[in-house]
Amino acid sequence: MAHEKEIRKLSRRDFVRTSGVAVGTTMAAHLVGGAYAAGNDTIRIGLIGCGDRGTGAVINAISAAPGVKLVAMGDVFKDRLDASRKNLSERHPGDMEITTERCFVGFDAFEKVLASDVNYIILATPPAFRPQHIKAAVAAGKHIFTEKPVAVDAAGIRTVLAAYEESKLKSLAIAAGTQRRHQKGYLETMRRIHAGGIGEIVAARCYWNQGGLWKKDRQKAWTDLEWQMRNWLYFTWLSGDHIVEQHVHNIDVINWAMNAHPARAVGLGGRQSRTDAAYGHIYDHFSIDYEYENGVHLMSMCRQIQGTTGNVSETLVGTKGNAQVNRYSITGANAWRMVEDERKNERNPYEQEHADLIASIRAGKPINELKNVAESTLTAIMGRMSAYTGKMVTWEQALNSKEDLVPASLAFGPMKVPPVAVPGVTELI
Repeated sequence: MAHEKEIRKLSRRDFVRTSGVAVGTTMAAHLVGGAYAAGNDTIRIGLIGCGDRGTGAVINAISAAPGVKLVAMGDVFKDRLDASRKNLSERHPGDMEITTERCFVGFDAFEKVLASDVNYIILATPPAFRPQHIKAAVAAGKHIFTEKPVAVDAAGIRTVLAAYEESKLKSLAIAAGTQRRHQKGYLETMRRIHAGGIGEIVAARCYWNQGGLWKKDRQKAWTDLEWQMRNWLYFTWLSGDHIVEQHVHNIDVINWAMNAHPARAVGLGGRQSRTDAAYGHIYDHFSIDYEYENGVHLMSMCRQIQGTTGNVSETLVGTKGNAQVNRYSITGANAWRMVEDERKNERNPYEQEHADLIASIRAGKPINELKNVAESTLTAIMGRMSAYTGKMVTWEQALNSKEDLVPASLAFGPMKVPPVAVPGVTELI
């Protein structure tokens, strides 16, 4: 899986100041990829990655708008594809145009899905494959819904940023799985923050602390690679570690509020609870001090340890008050809280993100969230790099790092598990 090798410098001043549902430049009379051509606005989905999240994303897209069909599927594992196809066919039989000829298995399945008669790609494989799949989908002129994160290392981020530039030239619509940017309560809270509701932001904190997650016991027939891929959460080359794979949601909210990404990070973490080899080599906790260019610090913490206190939240401290973003509330001079009746009318954000993407395609006004999610992903990667090495890491160091975790080619067989990172020993690449 080759990544873009050319190092692309990215200034902090280049950050795109847009909200999650901002509309892009008006498109031509019909869209690249055929999502709106000759009066036919049918969304024809090609699913790449048929696990639970991919299956769920198809259900969300079908529920989001009329005229949405699933027409092609691809996955490395046939059992995953078959289970997803059965599930979807039972739940939404009228929206399936799947045939055996349009079900593809193997590492090249994504190429076959892209070559099918599809115009709306859902990318839901483990994050390691996202840069390659985004690059290929943009090259094929397809509109994209991509799950977060969009990479696991700097090499992947550079590939994604290059694809973003190409996608703008092709007027492609791209939404990411950062569903908070499409959630009514988050949008209204953020609107008030950006309008000065809490004054100038002076500090922030965000958390994703929870218990343990699933794992799949190794089967005798599985090779090293298959075992790792079926337990992709626990291998940095596949997931980016949980700070990247999961905590990116909360980090993205703070970047959104700040209209910026951090300039540097100092962090720590470790592997205190999940020490068995069955859990790969990732950490089970991180604590990162991010600093933005204007001097604002973000306290960022994430943990996956069974029996611990849970906390998934985002808080901003301002000169005129505070915002508890996840609770849709502001205290201080401009106190406000979204009332319960308004919250009851809030649409499922996992559907809303597809509704917004599809609406932008059909209106000829494509949204494009790829740069935002790439920068939030790199923010999380920067924190991981600091925790793994014990070094302060700048944005430029993270973006231009030579770290390239994903093998250039993959085949089922032996694959060593890297050692657990040790701060002060693991090198900053």
